[in-house]
Amino acid sequence: MAVAVDLKPLPARSVVLSLLLGSHPDRMSPAQVTRAGEHFGIPASTLRVALTRAVAAGDLRRQDRDYVLGARLVARQRRQDEGVEDAETAWDGTWEMAVVVVSGRSGSERAALREKLTGARLAELREGVWTRPANLRRAAAYAGDPVLASFRARPDGDPVRLARELWNLRGWAADGRALLRRLARTKAPAPRLAVAAHVVRHLTADPLLPRELLPADWPGGELRTAYADYQTELRSLAIV
Repeated sequence: MAVAVDLKPLPARSVVLSLLLGSHPDRMSPAQVTRAGEHFGIPASTLRVALTRAVAAGDLRRQDRDYVLGARLVARQRRQDEGVEDAETAWDGTWEMAVVVVSGRSGSERAALREKLTGARLAELREGVWTRPANLRRAAAYAGDPVLASFRARPDGDPVRLARELWNLRGWAADGRALLRRLARTKAPAPRLAVAAHVVRHLTADPLLPRELLPADWPGGELRTAYADYQTELRSLAIV
């Protein structure tokens, strides 16, 4: 089933956060914020309230009079960038493996650990055993966790079959192609930004597998190119 895309305009706060998450450097001047509001049909008064609340919540902070991302969203941007940029790397056939070695943790601790491993784009092979191909340039941020033992390994069986068992590759690809079609035919600024936000979230869920393990019609590269083109489009309007 294709991904459902809500084309309702994003709230004012989400508009500014989406633009900053996709901007490098991640900062916007008050003038850029104003232009963004005008471009996406957001009244100035609504924008001011949204910015005040975003700063109060720590999603944004002020730096040299500009707006920049808060710490939590900086981490989200780093993961988002990985999904956009760190996808075409050589692979020697080895896999990362992380094994949980400590039990008796609380539910919240288990949930936090799962989030960390999922954020590192590992999949759970069986309870407490997480793995993925070792093809990413990023450091394994989970490796120093005291509840994990980390290894490099090679599966005995077919790695293509293993990848398909660990990730729903057909589903991700179908949703990705649907997003590409929707972005291509959506022209109005506010709905177009909403679709672009879906594209970024979808790229964040890309397992970033080696080319050797992907279906032939994998749309990851096309999605990254489409999102980069959209960012160029925004820059041409002097919004980011």
